[in-house]
Amino acid sequence: MSFLSADRDLARHSYYAATVQRVQGFAALQGETECDVAIVGGGLAGLSAAIELRDLGYRVALLEARQVGWGASGRNGGQALAGLACDQSVIEEQLGLDEAKRIWAMTLEALDLIHARCQRFGIDCDWRSGYLAVARNAKRGAELAQWQADMAAKYGHDTVAIAPKDMPQWIASPRFHSGVFDPRSGHLNPLKYSLGLARAAAQLGVQIFEDSAVTRLVPGPVIRLTTGAGEVRAAHVLLAGNVYLQGVATLLERRIMPVGTYIVASEPLDAVLARSLIPSRAAVCDTNFVLDYFRPTPDHRMLYGGRVSYSTHTPPNLTRSMQQRMARTFPQLEDKKIDFAWGGFVDISMNRAPDFGRLSDLDDDLPYASNVYYLQGFSGHGLALTGLAGKVVAEAIAGNAARFDTFARIRHRPFPGGRLLRTPALVAGMAYYRLRDLL
Repeated sequence: MSFLSADRDLARHSYYAATVQRVQGFAALQGETECDVAIVGGGLAGLSAAIELRDLGYRVALLEARQVGWGASGRNGGQALAGLACDQSVIEEQLGLDEAKRIWAMTLEALDLIHARCQRFGIDCDWRSGYLAVARNAKRGAELAQWQADMAAKYGHDTVAIAPKDMPQWIASPRFHSGVFDPRSGHLNPLKYSLGLARAAAQLGVQIFEDSAVTRLVPGPVIRLTTGAGEVRAAHVLLAGNVYLQGVATLLERRIMPVGTYIVASEPLDAVLARSLIPSRAAVCDTNFVLDYFRPTPDHRMLYGGRVSYSTHTPPNLTRSMQQRMARTFPQLEDKKIDFAWGGFVDISMNRAPDFGRLSDLDDDLPYASNVYYLQGFSGHGLALTGLAGKVVAEAIAGNAARFDTFARIRHRPFPGGRLLRTPALVAGMAYYRLRDLL
């Protein structure tokens, strides 16, 4: 697919890759091996599942096409948030309020899981508590206030309302009308966290193979996964490669779209200036459909994300346009240099809800594919949720599928237009939402 060449270029200029040392590498698969569960994809979902499965006693092999944490797991904005990318109303309408509450509770568990794993495995990932959702105008502010009231009444999720007069105490920006502060969510360095999970998985006995792209999957009672130099045979397979599966399971590709998102990191700022921008040091995200998200780093940079590309083409003059975007939010940073500009592709589903299931659920002609599981559709909101996803799929493989099947009951539709027309259709559709964000 055309997005892969753009993705490789974007990966080269990541702040995380430049400042986090990879101290452990893993050899490529050579020859044949057998295991109980084979995992395709060395990101947060795959690594989480690997840890959970080893804890349950399974023999696990993990195949990563490049390096662990190379994709969205190691390049994202670092915001670990409660909830899903879609609004809870999407889940309520499909599954009812009781099941929606179960899913919401699992997203909170996902945050707890980050802390538990950092403590258990000694992972220092620069965690900082606090998340600030901000509204750009009075209309958006009223919508945010209604969301806060609904979440408190239905889900018991308590957050702090921030009135317009109090906003300067929370963020030194003229752009925002009001906000909501969530002390339970937060932010971290995603590459440090991903590499910490990989180290933990290897210590537990997971076989990790880097530079081992899967080229073929043959379902059956014993599944065969082929790479360029080897083959894995397994009783169960988990597909956790998201947009990078590249033909391994074409049934999944039509249910998600690779959407580019972009981030810059400023030069190190004066410590006093840096602390004045977001006094709580929280992660921040606006409430637009096409949103901006940003957070401070421990070395006093502003890490600022925004823009999207639904065409898979990198926007022209990316560094300059992102610097201007950051300066519109923080005029104090107008003259500050950008040291890093990068991005990557997230797996967006049509309704922005996560898409978990088994291949057999998608095609009646694949009777043996009930032992091939998949996790995808995190839609840019997966830093915490991927960990929980790995846990529930491990439970399902072990015979307790109740929590996994709650997610699997969420209905999804393929993107319209087929392989050739779905990208232009999405570009046209997103133009409507860009205009709506201006209102």
